[in-house]
Amino acid sequence: MIAIVRSELHRAATIRSSWVSIAVLGTVGALFGWFNVDSWALLTCLGAFGLAVMTVAQHYQHRTAVLLYLAQPKRVLVLIAQVIASVVVASGVAALSGATVLAKGDLTQYRYTLTVVPVMAVFGAATAAIVRRPTWLFLGCAGWFVFVEGLVGRLKAPLPFSAFLGSGAGERDSLLIAAGWAAVAFVGAVIAIRRDLTGD
Repeated sequence: MIAIVRSELHRAATIRSSWVSIAVLGTVGALFGWFNVDSWALLTCLGAFGLAVMTVAQHYQHRTAVLLYLAQPKRVLVLIAQVIASVVVASGVAALSGATVLAKGDLTQYRYTLTVVPVMAVFGAATAAIVRRPTWLFLGCAGWFVFVEGLVGRLKAPLPFSAFLGSGAGERDSLLIAAGWAAVAFVGAVIAIRRDLTGD
């Protein structure tokens, strides 16, 4: 499993689309952090979700998942390694882009955001293992957030993205709800990862 984590981290550092995304997210996040701490927190959490989705979904998108599963037939170990790599990358980008937030002296928001980023990364990686197509996942999540959580739930219902927003603001109950959603998504991913790859 350590070899897979190393391989995923190597991919994130060497594949152009990955490191460009990381560099852009880190730079824009640092700029946001300098001007508005809440904007930095929102961008960092959404960026953690996006990076985690791309870490997992790129294997299906580029059809390297077959090779990955041939090298390591225990797919759950692959999923765990991908989740760990996603958490490491997302947390690293969040910590570095938050340097401007620390420079402004807002340690509280920095701490809250760095607490929710790993949970968001787990949720992103797990949902990507279920859906397998990043475009569908991003569009589905955007629609879900606007119509279900925004219009119906008024961002107060204990739903995934509402909980992530609340936990980013330091609400302990929201963090527990967000962790619960991440755990449910991970269990779903453990089940879904056994699906055949021919249709992907």
